[in-house]
Amino acid sequence: MNKKNIIITGGLGFIGSNLAYKLVELGANVTIIDSLIPEYGGNLHNIDKLKDRVTINLSDVRDPFSMNQLVQGQDYLFNLAGQTSHLDSMENPFTDLDINAKAQLSILEACRLYNPEIRIVFASTRQIYGKPQYLPVDEQHPACPVDINGVNKLAGESYHLLYNQVYQIASSVLRLTNTYGPRMRIKDARQTFLGIWIKNLLQGKPIHVFGNGQQRRDYNYVDDVIDALIIAATEENAIGNIYNLGASVPLSLENTAQIMCDGIKGASYQMIPFPENRKSIDVGDFVCDYQAFKTSFGWEPKVKFKEGITQSIEYFKEELDHYI
Repeated sequence: MNKKNIIITGGLGFIGSNLAYKLVELGANVTIIDSLIPEYGGNLHNIDKLKDRVTINLSDVRDPFSMNQLVQGQDYLFNLAGQTSHLDSMENPFTDLDINAKAQLSILEACRLYNPEIRIVFASTRQIYGKPQYLPVDEQHPACPVDINGVNKLAGESYHLLYNQVYQIASSVLRLTNTYGPRMRIKDARQTFLGIWIKNLLQGKPIHVFGNGQQRRDYNYVDDVIDALIIAATEENAIGNIYNLGASVPLSLENTAQIMCDGIKGASYQMIPFPENRKSIDVGDFVCDYQAFKTSFGWEPKVKFKEGITQSIEYFKEELDHYI
């Protein structure tokens, strides 16, 4: 990545900003694109220590005129911009369609017309699988999304693979699971439930665990996801392929809450019934099989959940005012 020109859509958000720090450390010339729409996680504080070492362009990926200009001269595109809330996608389906599907097509068209040599990594989601038919879920599992967000992310994936096949726009897709870490959105549950749980812990409120708490989840610390994104961008064998990320030790939601409460004075959690709007789109037990990515490139998560969540909570203890 040294001296490479790299663009990150959604670069003021959680994963994008952490990626920007790593790429600058590696010597890259980084351009960040972000719309700073309040609901989508962009936060200028995320790059407070980096702002003089990157280029920031406050643009919306839905604007084809901006994207036509911005992709020119770039070696890599990390395509992380998106609407992440499953509930928002059900309440505002056309906005989700514009951002997670239509805008992806505009980005790819910009690359086809103005920079066909660019290398793209598209950040997708395990949500495209829907309720698992078997566990762990591998890449051959049928795609059957349970919400609008999953449908549109699946379309975004398909556009990237199609442009690779037809126009040789070198694209790879990573299906992310529950990513957490410093700089994540914690003011609400739009990005991940772990965010709102951290906020509640630091404000002395109980964590709310829906249902019986036995639903299993796999978690990836953001540093491990950054490593995977860079691998997907630089390995030739990743072009044209889709890979799951995941963790080797999934945890139930109740165990997750117990670990997060451990060591925090007065911390507690409560089991509560599923809200109806969440119950209808919940996928139950979900664990990803990441063996294909591991076998191909040697990637495996390094940070265990207890270590990663402790680091995350410590970060937000110091920076809480910038995230609530």
